[in-house]
Amino acid sequence: MYLADRSAPAGAKTAPDGASVRAPAVASTVLALGAVSLITDVSSEMVTAVLPLYLVAGLGLSPLGFGALDGVYNGVSALVQLTGGHLADRVRNHKLIAGVGYGLSALCKPLLLLAHSLGPVGVVLALERTGKGLRTAPRDALISLSTPAESQGRAFGVHRAMDTTGALLGPLAAFFILNMAVGGYDAVFGVSACIAVLGVVVLLLFVPSGAGPGPGPSGTTKRGGAEPDTARPDAARPGDGKPSGVSLREAAALLRLPRLRALALCAALLGLTTVSDAFLYLLLQDRTGIHEQWFPLLPLGTAAVFLLLAVPAGALADRIGRRSVFLAGHALLLAGYGLLLWAPHWPALPYLVLVLHGLFYAATDGVLPAAVGATVPAKLRATGLAVVGTSQALARFGCSLAFGAAWTVWGAGPALAAAAAGLCCCAAVAGFVLRPAAADPAPDPARLPRGTR
Repeated sequence: MYLADRSAPAGAKTAPDGASVRAPAVASTVLALGAVSLITDVSSEMVTAVLPLYLVAGLGLSPLGFGALDGVYNGVSALVQLTGGHLADRVRNHKLIAGVGYGLSALCKPLLLLAHSLGPVGVVLALERTGKGLRTAPRDALISLSTPAESQGRAFGVHRAMDTTGALLGPLAAFFILNMAVGGYDAVFGVSACIAVLGVVVLLLFVPSGAGPGPGPSGTTKRGGAEPDTARPDAARPGDGKPSGVSLREAAALLRLPRLRALALCAALLGLTTVSDAFLYLLLQDRTGIHEQWFPLLPLGTAAVFLLLAVPAGALADRIGRRSVFLAGHALLLAGYGLLLWAPHWPALPYLVLVLHGLFYAATDGVLPAAVGATVPAKLRATGLAVVGTSQALARFGCSLAFGAAWTVWGAGPALAAAAAGLCCCAAVAGFVLRPAAADPAPDPARLPRGTR
């Protein structure tokens, strides 16, 4: 299913006699992974909420230095995503690779207690992002493989809403710890480590190793060419002996799919002009003069809006088309940039910017993987998600470096103006590339290696 496609009503599937059967809103796998992400995000966002201030005000980093570190924070995750996605498809055990990623991130949290300079902090963050990169594609593949093609947007919306609940609670926890505990930053890092371990335990106990049965009858093709998910990702098909892994040649063959190339290109273009959350909050503080005490609460505005609208936005994308919702999200982000640049100093300015930032995530964060999941064959689902996710994350890595340098040389205002102009141009290109086609045929199996058909 392409970003421009429209889907059948969410939650509906067809019985053999043609009658409509109401399916569960989301699979149990989605809910279990949502719980893991909720707990893990409480841990991660506790650190993320205080990290910009800790590095800039505590360790005295310049915007350029912070941009480099923030780029590493995102760039390492991007590079590892491809490894995590391919390994999950190769060993046919998405839960195993996701568990390794969650475990590595949990192990890195206590190391922040020992890192008090740029070098050690950078190494710890790189390792933590390695864990995130390993787990992202296998986790999203489990969600996609357990969900009917016509409900992918809703399923990812539910997961992202649960994930964002953690993002909402994490900064709150950091705020209270900073204001109540002795040695505030170290206390935040210590509590974060304990919560991260809990997330790994929930993953091991409650997330099944394979996704549940998919929707459609075996041998059929969904609208837009998506292969039906008729079996668990690690289960053999009828007549097969042992489930086979995925070779590098088969994974590379995914790039022959025009839709996947288009999604990866647009994700990269838009990522090049998407200012990172940390920089956005620093810009908001610089523009409005928010006191340092309240800085950890800024992500709450984004998270609250994202939490409220992630599921409705995903369902809307399933109904009217993912392209429209995806591009609308970037238009809302551009409006947020405009407010930071040119709006008068209203008391409501921080709230308006954070609302637009949350709307941006609600309209994009789950919609993109939903489109990828409906485009890539089930056997290569994690790899396909990793290809697009890596394209986007590497682009955001470059944006962090460029924006940090531009802020240092030109100042905050001109740097943000350049990002806004770039986002406007890239959104126009993405709208053209992802435009609805007159005919949107399924991938030609003859063009793919045997293992991907």
